[in-house]
Amino acid sequence: MKTANLAIVFTDIKGFTERTSRQTLEENQRLLQVHEALLAPLFKAFGGRIIKSIGDAFLVTFESPTQAVLSGIAIQDRLWHHNRQLLEDEQIHVRVAVNVGEVRVEANDIFGEPVNIAARVEGITDADEVFFTEAVYLSMNKAEVPSQEVGAFELKGIPGKIRVFRVPRAPYRVLAPAAPDAVLPSPEEAALLPPYGNLALARVEANLDLGQRAAAGAVAVGQRATVLGKQARTATDALWARMYAKLPPAITTKVSSTVAGWGVCAGLLTVVLLGGWVLVNGGGPAMRAIRDVEGATSTEKATRVNEAKRLIKLEEADQRAYLSGRLEEAQGNMGAAVVHYAAAVRKDNNSRAESRLISLLKHEQCSVRSSAATAVGGLRLESARGALESLADDGGPNEGGSGGFLGLGTCDSKQAAADALKRLPAN
Repeated sequence: MKTANLAIVFTDIKGFTERTSRQTLEENQRLLQVHEALLAPLFKAFGGRIIKSIGDAFLVTFESPTQAVLSGIAIQDRLWHHNRQLLEDEQIHVRVAVNVGEVRVEANDIFGEPVNIAARVEGITDADEVFFTEAVYLSMNKAEVPSQEVGAFELKGIPGKIRVFRVPRAPYRVLAPAAPDAVLPSPEEAALLPPYGNLALARVEANLDLGQRAAAGAVAVGQRATVLGKQARTATDALWARMYAKLPPAITTKVSSTVAGWGVCAGLLTVVLLGGWVLVNGGGPAMRAIRDVEGATSTEKATRVNEAKRLIKLEEADQRAYLSGRLEEAQGNMGAAVVHYAAAVRKDNNSRAESRLISLLKHEQCSVRSSAATAVGGLRLESARGALESLADDGGPNEGGSGGFLGLGTCDSKQAAADALKRLPAN
């Protein structure tokens, strides 16, 4: 029997059961996919090993209790950044609980009282908080992690009371265990700042591999020469579909009989004009900052990401969700990018976000195509019908590879496209 002294982290989503009861199966699947895309890379960045995930819950082990708590802090700040652009009922709020102790280790699971205690502490943890036990408090590096005692609790099935601590909210200087009245921000400050001041997130953000970042970066380099033309063509398709749908039958019949003759020329001209406009205009300060993120080295990326976020806040409200999606995409966080684009279409009727979603149906990564198909199906985008039909018929690279639901099984973007087509309005 193998044993090890490990830090154990439990997380789950606030209100997940109630939320799943009012969402479709596709919406629930998308929620869990985004949840995993946001949390799993952070666990790994701090040295965590994901033992298992059940629904909305993660069980993760760390060799260092300090790193375990820091991962929880980073997760909460990462979710804060993610949630800012979403409606309240679309946001993700999680609880993080940490304990440490000797556990029995098997191939794909861990057992022992420390695991049970961590699970019980999670049950009393509030959403958006990081709670940890006295065992963690005594063994972690207090110069790196601020702490505040919550109280002593009797936990079901656990003898005696367990002292529980939390990570207090920023701003603070991490030099020693923080006094409660020295760390809590005012309500005004809390509304403007990440809850934990990016204390942990900044340590890994520049080098963080958000699941698909390396592959996305390689694709971006390979497609740089043709991406403007593709975006312009997709934008033209989306705009034409909207205009065509509003025309009376007498006109659309005539258009259908003549479009084949001049449609190609008009499309090519539009590609040239739109492509030239994008090259000259650069998309504004926020878009230029996002492109700077795409070309940044690991050492300068965090600074450029923060600058892009600052500029996005200065944009018109109906453009922020779209630009946030572009920034997520520039960082390789494709799951979060799809969510932002879908929110931009749903809330702001943003045509650029709509076009971006449709363009992702041709992405080299199967999981990205699948997520995009699910999103456009949920939005019932008629303008995506042609791209969905092509994907449903032909699929794409890496079809059938790993990357299915929650990263398990195989990815089938062809089936995702077929399912999305069923949700579109009947012709």
